[in-house]
Amino acid sequence: QVQLVESGGGLVQPGGSLRLSCAASGSIRSINVMGWYRQAPGKERELVANIATGGSTNYAESVNGRFAISREYVSNTVYLQMTSLKPEDTAVYYCNVNGKTRRGWSYVDFRSWGRGTQVTVSS
Repeated sequence: QVQLVESGGGLVQPGGSLRLSCAASGSIRSINVMGWYRQAPGKERELVANIATGGSTNYAESVNGRFAISREYVSNTVYLQMTSLKPEDTAVYYCNVNGKTRRGWSYVDFRSWGRGTQVTVSS
């Protein structure tokens, strides 16, 4: 079983910055992609950014140039540095990780979600 622990959300004024972190732990054989999604009230969950094992990144157009995702391989932690925050960035941010976990004598694919952390951008 793989657990994700998120931290770093909060209230920030427009133009401000926040840094989210998410640490994965448990029976992890390997991690493929780590990423962040967000869900605003009344809207569907959407991808914000993700980073693959090789370091390639993918960003939503709405955050490109303002957010930066990074990954620490030793600790299985992913970060999301958010700058120039806007009120429309207000949402619950969820960490998402996929990879392989041990199950019995074999390894199987897993995809885990964090519980979410609230980010509110308001003056």
